[in-house]
Amino acid sequence: MAFEEDESVVLHDQHSEHDGDTGRITQVMETMFGDATYTVSFEDGQEQGVPEDSLEPAADDSEDGSEAENETEN
Repeated sequence: MAFEEDESVVLHDQHSEHDGDTGRITQVMETMFGDATYTVSFEDGQEQGVPEDSLEPAADDSEDGSEAENETEN
């Protein structure tokens, strides 16, 4: 799954001080091998060169709210 700038993600990297933190992608860079790496900003810093497999989409509260609205309409 590719990520885009301004998406909220959770970082999973046991060697990072931001492991388990939710941040926002501020830059997408393509390596010479065609893979994407990301710069992720957090409240108290940032991580650069993060590979895609170290990220997962953050839970989005707005999606949950829209699903609940759809269920009540039916």
